[in-house]
Amino acid sequence: MLKSYTFLLLTFSMMLSFNSDSFAKKKKILIFSKTAGFHHSSIPAGIMAIQRLAMENKFIADSTTDATKINTTNLKQYAAVVFLNTTGDIFNEQQEKAFEQYIKSGGGFVGVHAATDTEFDWPWYGRLAGAYFVKHPAQQVAELNVLNRKTISTAHLPEVWKRKDEWYNFKDISTDLKVLISIDENSYQGGSNGANHPMAWYHDFDGGRAFYTGLGHTEESYTDPLFLQHLLGGIQYAMGVKRMEN
Repeated sequence: MLKSYTFLLLTFSMMLSFNSDSFAKKKKILIFSKTAGFHHSSIPAGIMAIQRLAMENKFIADSTTDATKINTTNLKQYAAVVFLNTTGDIFNEQQEKAFEQYIKSGGGFVGVHAATDTEFDWPWYGRLAGAYFVKHPAQQVAELNVLNRKTISTAHLPEVWKRKDEWYNFKDISTDLKVLISIDENSYQGGSNGANHPMAWYHDFDGGRAFYTGLGHTEESYTDPLFLQHLLGGIQYAMGVKRMEN
């Protein structure tokens, strides 16, 4: 009886150890959603959706609005940082330097929607994100042209993706972007970027990886399987666990 009990205890301990080791090996991301300007009501839905994606795809997603967490020591544990509808001037100079070093050390950046409405006085950030927000018309249905359907972020999408969201116009668009999706300005009112109006892109930048999607204003986005798979692909690329394009 004692031998049986000892065997069971040993087996249970080994299982705990195995599970603990497996947990420790999981990649981690940080969802950062501080706002110093407009605050999107969809942020809580976005956090929940990304954390659900993390659970389903065996990584960990922490969440914060605390800019003091953007420091060299804390960032080392994260494979990528998701700027979820951040707005305005969210970092001080020390935090900016820490985030630059994080990217230069091979970290990943994911920008969702209002991430381009962030840090207008920090040119490095604008180049990382790929563009800055200018203005947007009223929310409406528009047609998105999926330009590259050979990536983990877009392979599941139709060539023309019709959906409702808040469609940004951009300025200071970087020239090195690998554009995944553009928007057809003839399909809605209020576009001002012309025939080449990017809406989602990625690029290797300054030692790290950056992905941005202009989608994600509405709460409905975070229950839309097409959008969530699009976002997951961007996160996996930024984390460095998958190539964007094989």
